[in-house]
Amino acid sequence: MTSFSTARDSLEGLALGDGFGERWFPLFRSPKEAFEQIRARRTPEEGPWHWTDDTAMALSVFGILTAFDAVHQERLAQAFAANYQADPGRGYGHGMHLLLPGLAEDPGSWRTAARELFDGQGSLGNGAAMRVAPLGAWFSADLDEAAEQAALSAEVTHAHPEGVAGAVAVALAAGLAARGRSGPAPVGAGLLTEVADRTPRGAVRDGVSRAADLPADTEPWRAADLLGNGQRIRASDTVPFALWSAAHHLGSLTDALWTTAEGLGDVDTTCAITGGVVAARTGLAGVPPEWLACREALPAWVAEAEA
Repeated sequence: MTSFSTARDSLEGLALGDGFGERWFPLFRSPKEAFEQIRARRTPEEGPWHWTDDTAMALSVFGILTAFDAVHQERLAQAFAANYQADPGRGYGHGMHLLLPGLAEDPGSWRTAARELFDGQGSLGNGAAMRVAPLGAWFSADLDEAAEQAALSAEVTHAHPEGVAGAVAVALAAGLAARGRSGPAPVGAGLLTEVADRTPRGAVRDGVSRAADLPADTEPWRAADLLGNGQRIRASDTVPFALWSAAHHLGSLTDALWTTAEGLGDVDTTCAITGGVVAARTGLAGVPPEWLACREALPAWVAEAEA
């Protein structure tokens, strides 16, 4: 199994999680109804399960890796802007609506424009984390390289250190998950501890450390209460719970996504993160056929791409 095919598996899992998670938003059912149906493991019947900006931006990352085997920041900025212009209705956040149109005209402007967002602090949101799992799978053979490339991918849109740290943590988790395909690799608390140890100091790292201390049998809704479920739209409020769910369900993508969905909140993003990490190990093996029939397919070029 090459890093290319592992990264593509991660992308497929990310998109599945994104579309699955999006079905639990209030647009489709109330939070109470969603929670009851998730607890009962009642699969959403209506389809297709459309993916959102999480997958749209992950496609840009994967495309750049396929072309260059590394993050080229101006090229990535250009890809983000092109995908945004092609379909701006994928649920992009406020900061991206401000940033991405300008990158279409001047991709290099990200160096100043990303830092000017949110009163000059840069974004500390979860956008860089939600799209990065395939990158972690791509560089799974070298976790230092995975962390470095994740930071480069994050900086194009998320200049705040916490936004960068969220991407680093998810990439490390996906890299460690991918390593489990061919040899021993940490799972559960061991994976979370290693991720925390390698993540830059700050709120994201502290959250992942708390996740490592949280028992695997904690009720998912309780874990989300303690770690955050993405409602604050910050990396530190999103990444720890998504990685906790992934780390304790590395053998089953379906179980991982049900667990993450139970936390509600920004459920398309938490499920995208969890899905990308777990699928770096499992691919889509074991996913129910009805899920695969409901999910929105990725663009044809993904299947046609070659390492």
